[in-house]
Amino acid sequence: MTDNHPENTLNLSTNALTVLRKRYFIRDANGKSLENAEELFRRVARTIAGVEKDGNRREQFEAACYNMMSQLDFLPNSPTLMNAGRPLGQLSACFVLPVGDSMESIFDAIKHTALIHKSGGGTGFSFSRIRPANDEVQSTSGVSSGPISFMQVFDAATETIKQGGTRRGANMAILRVDHPDIMDFIMAKRDPTVLTNFNISVGVTETFMQAVEAGDDYPLINPRTGAQVKLLNATKVFTQIVDMAWNNGEPGIVFLDRLNRDNPTPLVGEIESTNPCGEQPLLPYESCNLGSINLARMVNNGQIDWDKLQQTVELATRFLDNVIEANAYPLPEIDRMTRANRKIGLGVMGWADLLILLKIPYNSPEAVALAEKVMRFINNAAHQQSTQLAAERGSFPNFPGSIFDHPEGRAMRNATCTTIAPTGTISIIANCSSGVEPLFAVSYVRQVMDNNKLIEVHPMFARIARERGFYSEELMQEIAEKGSVQEVKAIPEDIRRIFVTAHDITPEDHVMMQAAFQKHTDNAVSKTVNFCHSATREDVSTVYRLAYQQGCKGVTIYRDGSRSMQVLSVAGKAEAKTEEDVPMETRKGLRKRERPRALTGATYQMETGCGPLYITINQDEKGLFELFTTMGKAGGCAASQCEAIGRLVSLAWRSGVQARQSVKQLIGITCHKPSGFGNNRITSCADAVAKAIQLHMADSEDILTAVNNGGGACPDCGGPVEHEGGCCVCHACGFSECA
Repeated sequence: MTDNHPENTLNLSTNALTVLRKRYFIRDANGKSLENAEELFRRVARTIAGVEKDGNRREQFEAACYNMMSQLDFLPNSPTLMNAGRPLGQLSACFVLPVGDSMESIFDAIKHTALIHKSGGGTGFSFSRIRPANDEVQSTSGVSSGPISFMQVFDAATETIKQGGTRRGANMAILRVDHPDIMDFIMAKRDPTVLTNFNISVGVTETFMQAVEAGDDYPLINPRTGAQVKLLNATKVFTQIVDMAWNNGEPGIVFLDRLNRDNPTPLVGEIESTNPCGEQPLLPYESCNLGSINLARMVNNGQIDWDKLQQTVELATRFLDNVIEANAYPLPEIDRMTRANRKIGLGVMGWADLLILLKIPYNSPEAVALAEKVMRFINNAAHQQSTQLAAERGSFPNFPGSIFDHPEGRAMRNATCTTIAPTGTISIIANCSSGVEPLFAVSYVRQVMDNNKLIEVHPMFARIARERGFYSEELMQEIAEKGSVQEVKAIPEDIRRIFVTAHDITPEDHVMMQAAFQKHTDNAVSKTVNFCHSATREDVSTVYRLAYQQGCKGVTIYRDGSRSMQVLSVAGKAEAKTEEDVPMETRKGLRKRERPRALTGATYQMETGCGPLYITINQDEKGLFELFTTMGKAGGCAASQCEAIGRLVSLAWRSGVQARQSVKQLIGITCHKPSGFGNNRITSCADAVAKAIQLHMADSEDILTAVNNGGGACPDCGGPVEHEGGCCVCHACGFSECA
């Protein structure tokens, strides 16, 4: 930006500008920003107001939308901010595509997925209609490979689509709990190197949960024939779900019968899937346009400003309805279905900040009661505005036969009005807490260029600390190291009560807050239930049962450190289990481990362009120790280079370098003789070594999820990744695993 074109005319935070500059601003061919934040919001407001038919109304609405966004009272989902007023014009965040039990249907879905991901959207699928593995295929007299094999094809297609570097492809896969392949599905991500572009959730039925409570068996149904094929013990299946979620956070659970209980258009179709983060149930070919109100901006003199909240809900509801008209949909089927039901999803962010401003602890009955009150108010106001829009513009076309179409009902412009989505990126722009999550940290360390580190402090805490006279750089450093203010005696007790973080509260507190918002939300609530590392499987089981009992529509959990790539954001929690887990800066002075007489390990055969490469990986009680290579044909350049790689990797491991760093340095290196296709593609001997290390790490119980892409250090900036809203988000740069 030049002096005549200042970048920060709206006084946004440094992090907000970083995110906007990297992901949202229009840029030229050299990557230079061609707009600032003010111009971005004007571009969006002009596009959304452009569908208003009355000229005077259009001008007034454009000004109101610009003010609402520029003051950070409300922000739409990222595709709207990115694409409104630009050639792509695709404004929706989430889609659901049908997957039928035929090659034609499956590969149509893959083609449509590629088009959606190219346009910046995420996709959800139910694979429950695909016949199970080893079922008959009459046309070929063969047997089916089952839904999981086709999920891998979807995953590979997603990996290929780069979306111009602005948004990553993200998928949700749901399989009904009564599908014959359900146990394989539950275990599908045990190997963390597969299905890395999918979140997976089990579609749970009321029948199944009742069988869990009673300890009974329940039937598995072949979707091709509709016939019962066997019985499974519900408790055994539930225990397996819990075990995998305890290990690495997946699969989640979606309560399918509850989604369909609230399906506003049951005559149009059955809801089988959701968007990637689980908060938006959709029919096949539906999309949904989301946006969130910043509740931290709805407080005046220590009280909620209900009048401002009412006005913001009304304006935001009309805004989202206009998005449906302004949108350039990636498929004609999506265009038709979206306009027929006109679902919108107005949600909230800044909830934790609002509680701090009101001096209410997040983990208190008062906070839960206020959550119900606030969301009831928002839901009612959104429905009232949708009724007014129906009087002005007409009801959604599928209104006849909908749940609203009865003598005592009222016309509605939108089949649904409210959704609570994760707001990882837009909450950075708004400089507020994410969604309805508690604070991730009061103070944390953020790594910047040249390995320098900055202490980031929550702005409300910093202001209060200065006002109350206990602010100091040393204290902020201590908080960053501890990860919590609860044990810092220099901080007054009343301040400690309101500045609670995700790990200061119990998992039950997380569920009760989710349930409170769910009571008055048309669609669902995206939220992560955080567990400490020492949590047990029984703790996870208790939360799943509580979520079911409290009326949630789904639940996602994450046990801290269960994905060993995770870089914990606070030094006080970085307790190393092995030498490989010790941070590099504290590893100075460590001596190379001596080799014992005997080690355990495994040998992997990798097919390279130079022939088969045999890679042996050994480990001691502290972790990976050494790596040897043998080429199918001894001697030659390839064999000598592989031997050199093995020696250097072994030296690195014995000197304390993390195994994942070896993978990071070697994977993807290409040579003139690649081999294989898809997941089996090997681009060089170095790439083969990296993938053998990944396989070994996946097979090791101690480091089962060490190479999982979902969590840990941000792949863009190296900052800490938070697990919130059913997703992984970096608040330093705006990276989001779930797009």
